[in-house]
Amino acid sequence: MYGNLAILAAFVFIYSLVSGGLEKTPFNGAVVFAAFGLVLGPLGLGLLSLEVDAEGLSLLAELTLAMVLFTDASNANLRELKHSFHIPKKLLLIGLPLTILLGFVGGFLIFDGLALFEIALIATMLAPTDAALGKAVVTNEGVPSNIREGLNVESGLNDGICVPILFIFLALATSTGAEGSTTILALRLVTEAIGIGVVVGVGLTFLGVRMLKQFVDKGWVTETWRQLPVPALAVTCFAVAQWLGGSGFIACFVGGMLFGGLAKQHKHDLLLAAEGTGDTLALITWVVFGAAVVGQSIGAFSWQVVLYSILSLTIVRMLPVFLVLKGMNLTADEKLFMGWFGPRGLASIVFAVIVLNEHLPGGETISMTVVCTILLSVIGHGLSANPLVAALGARLRNSASS
Repeated sequence: MYGNLAILAAFVFIYSLVSGGLEKTPFNGAVVFAAFGLVLGPLGLGLLSLEVDAEGLSLLAELTLAMVLFTDASNANLRELKHSFHIPKKLLLIGLPLTILLGFVGGFLIFDGLALFEIALIATMLAPTDAALGKAVVTNEGVPSNIREGLNVESGLNDGICVPILFIFLALATSTGAEGSTTILALRLVTEAIGIGVVVGVGLTFLGVRMLKQFVDKGWVTETWRQLPVPALAVTCFAVAQWLGGSGFIACFVGGMLFGGLAKQHKHDLLLAAEGTGDTLALITWVVFGAAVVGQSIGAFSWQVVLYSILSLTIVRMLPVFLVLKGMNLTADEKLFMGWFGPRGLASIVFAVIVLNEHLPGGETISMTVVCTILLSVIGHGLSANPLVAALGARLRNSASS
């Protein structure tokens, strides 16, 4: 235990020293974290032996995603979002269902041994994009603001929307859904996940900001404790929403947007600790993923799994995005850029753990497909983020000058 702790703590220390330099290169973030876990894990040098069970990995990924969603939403440019909200609206209401449908068709053609609802589960698990992996793009001012805000809102809400869809297919795959009740089940789950998430996020954040302002004005919040309210509020929003049967991810994203709008004056100082907490949790999550998940699963990959993973990251994601953004006053380059930057990560890990706990007949194939897709996404999106952002910026500058 102490050896693992020493290695992780030393890695956090060293990465914090060089993070600014690495952010300018393709080798940063999740790419470095997962590679570190893989190299030092059982498949590599064997120095890092992280025995994390499914529940522990799920909780770690959930808390990481909750913190990232809250802080990213708090930093959203609400004024720009008002003008460009039609972009994420189309991506969520039309693009997301099309992505799931196209993913189902691809899975049907590739996987012979899976039941239809198991294929539908894979398509749903890999439909949501990851806010943490996309952070390098949505926080880069070289990317046009409408694209940044569109991708940020999409990644913040699509995982919460996919939760009820996932549970519908899971109920059908395990034969727990009564015949003829699918529509009622779908409406109930969607209403609960989204409705409870929104109410909890808005209610707790409004109350929290009011209390925070009142006690800050009284001088009761010391400099030491000033670092904790936002991380604590984010976790509270997530946990209460989950506890009540809603989506904690939607609660965090909605709560974060409200926090950013209400706490404008002190927002930057209050968010620093939460952003640092989110980054640290993300580092640990991806190290665990590289050491304990990829290291143990890499021998089980098949050509079908790899082929579907590649299609999921390209055609299955990019074609619906390109089609739904027609008429949005975006160039073909910008549409392809938005289509490509739909990384898969923490939400898919959480969904995979949920499905694995049901012990479906095709569970191993499902889990391998998710692991492979996430691994390829970490590598592909991590290495391409900075070069493609620079290329897009250069193209837009050339178009503006000509």
